[in-house]
Amino acid sequence: MFRSSLFKNNGAKLGAGIILLFIGAGLFAPWLSPSDPLQIHMEHKLSMPSWDYPLGTDHLGRCVLSRLIYGTRTTLYYSFAVLTVVFAISIPVGLLAGYAGGKIDQLIMRIIDILLAFPSLILSLAITAMLGPSMKNLLIAFAAVWWTGYARVIRSLVLQIKEGGYIAAAAASGTSHLQIVLRHILPVAARPILVLASMETGTIMLSIAGLSFLGLGAQPPTPEWGMMLNDSRAYIQTEPRLMLFPGMAILLAVLGFNLLGEGLRRSARDYDTREVSVR
Repeated sequence: MFRSSLFKNNGAKLGAGIILLFIGAGLFAPWLSPSDPLQIHMEHKLSMPSWDYPLGTDHLGRCVLSRLIYGTRTTLYYSFAVLTVVFAISIPVGLLAGYAGGKIDQLIMRIIDILLAFPSLILSLAITAMLGPSMKNLLIAFAAVWWTGYARVIRSLVLQIKEGGYIAAAAASGTSHLQIVLRHILPVAARPILVLASMETGTIMLSIAGLSFLGLGAQPPTPEWGMMLNDSRAYIQTEPRLMLFPGMAILLAVLGFNLLGEGLRRSARDYDTREVSVR
């Protein structure tokens, strides 16, 4: 029922199509790129679009299209890596806080409140600047900061699910706490978590591109959309296309994840509404 309602959502299908297009471009980058994204041809610098360079070249004579395609790999890989690490931390912490309650819940929530007192992006910026500019350190900074908000959301989900009568029935029948969490709570919370993950991927991509634009993420000569924007700043008046293409790539990728996330949210809501009406 959940999947069937998702497939009927045109926005979700469009978003999934955009995401699959970018994933395919990243996977088949060596075959789709017209040239080496790192190869410098100073004799062709700032060339207009041509057969050899479909989107032209940058200030070092590198193929813009090739760098965009390979930049898909960098951006998507680190976005998914950040999301994986963040949820690997926040899901166990949120489950523990929501299910255990009492002093454990209070201790965890006070730690989260302290971390949430600082703006997440500024704290990530500070950690990355302290560790040094690189994509690895950017991943560490995001994982160290962003898990807190997700842990609070997951905790609230667990608190709602725990009030269900079937949880009390499972506990009364002698089911262990671990089995209750894994069999009865986590599967119910999976749909909201999936919706949250799909909608937040776009935010993560924007943050990665933003810090790379500031020089704290990907380092030259790695092709990455945010760094391509940074490299193009000096040519915004004479060659605006150099900023247009990576900017459009970021916009489309974020739009795709937001459309998919909104479709998942509506499908999950419709599914829950049908379950309530059946009961």
